[in-house]
Amino acid sequence: MAAHGVSERRACAGLGFARSTQRYKSRRNDGALRSRLRSLACERRRFGYRRLAILLRREGHTANLKKIYRLYREEGLTVKRRKGRKRAIGTRSPLPRPDSVGQIAWGRYGRWTS
Repeated sequence: MAAHGVSERRACAGLGFARSTQRYKSRRNDGALRSRLRSLACERRRFGYRRLAILLRREGHTANLKKIYRLYREEGLTVKRRKGRKRAIGTRSPLPRPDSVGQIAWGRYGRWTS
């Protein structure tokens, strides 16, 4: 604003937002909570943010669930997805048809084999 020769009051009025917004300084200090959350998530890979919040609360950290979730997301912590069931790939070929009589025998597991 000083570079353009406009006062703070006039610039904020022109842009349409409060001067308190422009002067806001964050007082957030989540360093200890953030590092402990990361270390717990590394120890307990299958725990989500809700169970980690319970562990943090037991250790004496007083933070609500929304804050824990925000830090969890910002740190990029997610529960590793489990792999699904393996399925057959491609199309299955149909069973070969018999060419003559006596070519089919009763199979060991109750199905027809050729």
